[in-house]
Amino acid sequence: MDPLSKLLSGIRAEGAVVTHAVMPAPWTIRFADRAPLTMITVMRGGGTLLLPDGGSRTLETGDTALVRGPGEFRLVSGESDAVAPTEYEISCFTTDSECAGEELTGIHWGGDADATALMVGAYRTSFRRHERLLRALPPVLVVREDYESCGWYEQAAASAVGQSAGSQAMMDRLLDWSLVCTLRTWFEQAGPDAPTWFRGLADPVIAPALQAIHTAPGAPWTVASLATEAGVSRALFAKRFTAVMGRPPLTYLTESRMDEAEELLADTDHTVAHIARSVGYADPFGFSAAFKRHRGLSPSAFRAAAA
Repeated sequence: MDPLSKLLSGIRAEGAVVTHAVMPAPWTIRFADRAPLTMITVMRGGGTLLLPDGGSRTLETGDTALVRGPGEFRLVSGESDAVAPTEYEISCFTTDSECAGEELTGIHWGGDADATALMVGAYRTSFRRHERLLRALPPVLVVREDYESCGWYEQAAASAVGQSAGSQAMMDRLLDWSLVCTLRTWFEQAGPDAPTWFRGLADPVIAPALQAIHTAPGAPWTVASLATEAGVSRALFAKRFTAVMGRPPLTYLTESRMDEAEELLADTDHTVAHIARSVGYADPFGFSAAFKRHRGLSPSAFRAAAA
């Protein structure tokens, strides 16, 4: 399993909203979920995102935005503020709060050519690996696609909505697919600003080793065995890995094992001895010493703090 697939494992959209609403300008849409991650795809029309930190980003047809929570944010029509805007609310999760305006929840679809068409998915994070993914993202990112791509996406959404039985589940999975595509595109466009583990996946020598490490972090990897996975000499592999990833292979391996151990300590009730074996340590005492050296807490103290 590659690092991005592992980080995304278990993230699922809930209650994805498809709205093809005709909203006379000026209007504002409030995103009320305060979700850790919200994805908005503009299939028609556009607007301006008003972010919690006071910043803004313009969204046009074909754009997909990922907004990191939990701050509340809005999408506005961009018209003059001289007229009080009509306020709508989108909420994918069930909330106890009253809506500030007309709700745009559930699945809506209309045929008006002037409609503002949005697909919205909110994501709850449930594992520590999801927190690592969020830390790799800026507060908001926008990926721009051409109109033809967006038109295909709109047709796929319309087809899913057209099926009454299971339509919500179909929309949620369509959003999950879009999330993966959006993140891959953004990481590719980020270039040197992308995480090193993503840059390594584009390197023909490093990628097989990364796949091996993240598929089986507990295997008894050595520089020589990882070089064999990469199909190059040990010396060439070590030099190339360090140049691309910014640290030697075994240092990266240890960091990956500690990340895996963090997740297991926080999200499971496995014993420390079981976790030690899972991440490549035959001796739980050796694992505990390594974990404390890298994380500053013993495994038991870390588990208590995470709880």
